[in-house]
Amino acid sequence: MTEEINNCIKELKEGNLILYPTDTVWGIGCDATNPDAVKKVYALKKREDSKALICLVAHQAMLERHVKMVPEVAYDIMDFATKPTTIVFDEPVGVAQNLIAEDNTLAIRVASDKFCQYLINKFGKPIVSTSANISGEPTPKRFKDIGPEILKGVDYVVNLPDVNKDPSPSSIIKLANDGQVKVIRE
Repeated sequence: MTEEINNCIKELKEGNLILYPTDTVWGIGCDATNPDAVKKVYALKKREDSKALICLVAHQAMLERHVKMVPEVAYDIMDFATKPTTIVFDEPVGVAQNLIAEDNTLAIRVASDKFCQYLINKFGKPIVSTSANISGEPTPKRFKDIGPEILKGVDYVVNLPDVNKDPSPSSIIKLANDGQVKVIRE
């Protein structure tokens, strides 16, 4: 796993795209602070850049560095969630501008699997995590379901087996600074 992490970090530092296993489904990733890398993700997915992407952080301290204010309830949601849960936060900071939605929000998930935690922790910055498919096509559940266009479009494919027994996209909850909570995807 160490070799895979080091290979990913080399690619991420160069502004390249990686294809990697996450705590949900296989993801296309890049340095979340690099606007040119983020642009490559939108291009590969054939997705409008007005549709925001998800960002992964290694731990709550990293989350706190990239959101102006983390509402208290966010910690409860993270502690009690029974499946990977992405939270849409107001006022993100220190990430690529083209990653931030028009309403000044960003979807962030604290990674729950070891590979992602080690990778992001060692990289020291959040990374983008978006499903490994062309926008509008079904989300691939397994590595073997990822289309050739995506495989050819990334710069590095992590060589690790499918370990997630029941891969599915994360839940998404929007958490406004004023305390409003809205479930976007269960």
